[in-house]
Amino acid sequence: MNFISSKSPEFQQFYSGKLADYVTALAWSGDGNILAATSGAGEVKLWSNGELINLQSETGKSLDCIAFSPDGKYLAVGGQDGKVKIWRENQLITTLENAPAWVDKLAWSYTSNHLAFSLGRYVQVWDADREDIVVTLNFENSSILGIDWRKDGQYLAISGYKGVKIWNSQNWDEEPYVLSMSTVSIAMAWSPDGQYLASGNMDRSVTVLEWENPDPWVMRGFPGKIRHLAWSEAKTSVGAPLLASSSVEGVVVWEKSADESVGWEAKVLTNHVDIINAIAFAPNSFFLASAAADGWLCLWDENQQVKQILTGALAGFSSLAWHPQGQFLAAGGEQGELLMWSQ
Repeated sequence: MNFISSKSPEFQQFYSGKLADYVTALAWSGDGNILAATSGAGEVKLWSNGELINLQSETGKSLDCIAFSPDGKYLAVGGQDGKVKIWRENQLITTLENAPAWVDKLAWSYTSNHLAFSLGRYVQVWDADREDIVVTLNFENSSILGIDWRKDGQYLAISGYKGVKIWNSQNWDEEPYVLSMSTVSIAMAWSPDGQYLASGNMDRSVTVLEWENPDPWVMRGFPGKIRHLAWSEAKTSVGAPLLASSSVEGVVVWEKSADESVGWEAKVLTNHVDIINAIAFAPNSFFLASAAADGWLCLWDENQQVKQILTGALAGFSSLAWHPQGQFLAAGGEQGELLMWSQ
């Protein structure tokens, strides 16, 4: 285990606040001026200029997902009560009632104000500008465990039991591309360049699909199910991003080999002693953050060595989010702590 002592840590805490229950999700606005946070008690809080603004008070029902539209105009949240709420400039403009479905996944397109959100075995896409449902997509095999748009907005990937289905947003009626598997896809993400789609699976494997290549790579040997995935925006010398995956208390960073027969080479990162709840690469770098139930937020440098350990969540960390420009790092705690560090 690596214990780090540093006279001048790269990140220093500059804000500490509190929500009423564990912090379920965090999201920065595209310009980085606002951080939004949701809690297990149903709160929605906005941090801006050092102040915490209350957008929604406790309801007693958990909110589980939150996201800003790409233009920053809209903020969407979903949760246990089946409602998707949309704010525009701090004004609640729409409530989509979907009870009894639990809305725990939502994602905005990167190129339009189209919001995709989970409804049991379905995903609906809602146009915020027209305030209208665009399409309802039937996943069929199970409830939805992952939703992710490709950066160009052309494809929407949805994951769950038996794999991932990928719809073409230019023609919703077209049959989806299916990345088929015999297990459950728990975590799923497009690479920022849109070249790869990764799936972290219940059977302790990671599947990586190169777009327009019918033969995906499958990596095995993890201690448990794959809970989280993160891609780097930065690319290695072979022109591919890094992929990080977490399972139990370990992180594995995958680097694409120049040798196609080798595929992806693994480096195991060990420092945590409890389940990892969030991982994310800093923008445009190979700097990785991992937040865990052990109360440590580890910062890993480009050589995958622990550079710094951040603390402050007594019962453990539940979530994290990098500022769009990377100079701030926000994290939420199991007891409602909202913490921020600056570079």
